[in-house]
Amino acid sequence: MAEQKKMVEEITSMDEDFAKWYTDVVKKAELCEYTSIKGCIVLRPYGYAIWENIQKIMDGMFKASGHENVCMPMFIPESLLEKEKDHVAGFAPEVAWVTHGGSEKLEERLCVRPTSETLFCEHYKSVVQSYRDLPKLYNQWVSVVRWEKTTRPFLRTREFWWQEGHTIHATAQEAQEETIKMLNIYADFCENVLAIPVVKGVKTEKERFAGAENTYTIEALMHDGKALQSGTSHYFGDGFARAFQIQFTDKDNKLKYPFQTSWGSSTRLIGAIIMAHGDNNGLVLPPKIAPIQTVVVPIAYHKPGVLEKADEITERLSKICRVKCDKTDNTPGWKFAEYEMKGVPLRLEIGPKDIEKNQCVIVRRDNREKIFVSLDELEAKIPELLNAVHDALYANALERREKMTYTAHSFEELKDIADNKPGFIKAMWCGDRACEDRLKEEAGVTSRCIPFEQSEISDKCVCCGKPAKKMLYWGKAY
Repeated sequence: MAEQKKMVEEITSMDEDFAKWYTDVVKKAELCEYTSIKGCIVLRPYGYAIWENIQKIMDGMFKASGHENVCMPMFIPESLLEKEKDHVAGFAPEVAWVTHGGSEKLEERLCVRPTSETLFCEHYKSVVQSYRDLPKLYNQWVSVVRWEKTTRPFLRTREFWWQEGHTIHATAQEAQEETIKMLNIYADFCENVLAIPVVKGVKTEKERFAGAENTYTIEALMHDGKALQSGTSHYFGDGFARAFQIQFTDKDNKLKYPFQTSWGSSTRLIGAIIMAHGDNNGLVLPPKIAPIQTVVVPIAYHKPGVLEKADEITERLSKICRVKCDKTDNTPGWKFAEYEMKGVPLRLEIGPKDIEKNQCVIVRRDNREKIFVSLDELEAKIPELLNAVHDALYANALERREKMTYTAHSFEELKDIADNKPGFIKAMWCGDRACEDRLKEEAGVTSRCIPFEQSEISDKCVCCGKPAKKMLYWGKAY
């Protein structure tokens, strides 16, 4: 596609400075605002509307798979957090502590939840006694706090909003099946709702969630070739149950330890949307989560009948999509740039000449294609175009990922790719932690995942040359 005219000059070009481009988009599209506390942001109405749509669709998927919503406390006593040693060690550097209640010093410090495994375990111990009480399939929508040193809106903030699922089962097989099922739900959501292709796989031992036996992940590739972990699902085995002494009487009348999972995704998905689909004019939103799916812009609205026709069209479209009619006195050009920047999938223009011809002009945000549509066909055409925008966004993101996925057969080749070609790098690995560490230290890449879909690039580890066990995706990441 030929280089298109830039409509929003205030946004830095992504080729010039990707980080600045990202910040410009976040600010100009009014998604969030900084606060006086480093790493804590205000979700502005437009940004929160995107999160609400993500939440609504994802929550429906969870409930359809048998999960119920609950809500745990914000605070965790230090003694409770420390019951699972691997878990507390993994989160210790990021924990925020409450030491005073009013003017009085607390007898025991309280952790502001970075995640809620320990709280769920305390609850399970109270409510699980028999096999009849299992499984418990829970989810909660809350904010959590992790005291990050380096922060960036949506991608890494000290407080962020997320959902965290927690389930407990009578058998290991049930829990393992749950872990994979939820990973697949995340992948389905990213691809079929957010139009972002993902790689599904398992994390290495080094990259596992603290206290998990296995961590599964979906990895997406952004415009700048960096990976973004977009959802994780963890299998805990019975480790947490043993640490918290959660037991149930099974059908054979014997006491047993149950098996647990947890899984989560967060407002980081908004960052993924920005970086997977955005362009130099701002956001490009996938239609299914766009707060406004179609904006109606009256042209020469001061002329007789134009505003009335715009209102009539808006009323009709309100039955089939999220629609807004902009009747402000800003110029059409200003409105075009504004909704371009905000990523609205479709813009509908209606003016006196259009009314005479019983038609309107519809402009797609993803490719700026202009389409003349009969006013009699709007109810059929708008959903068709919204689907077309979704499909095109997915196809473009997939094509870009394929072009930015490389194969390395040697350490030197991998390092050269990492230095000069942003993207995923597929390479073989022996399974040795020392090789994983060396690749991070000398090539600047981390293991993104061991993909479920394996291919044998060679029989030797890309780092040490010893016999390889698995093919991994490597890359630089957010």
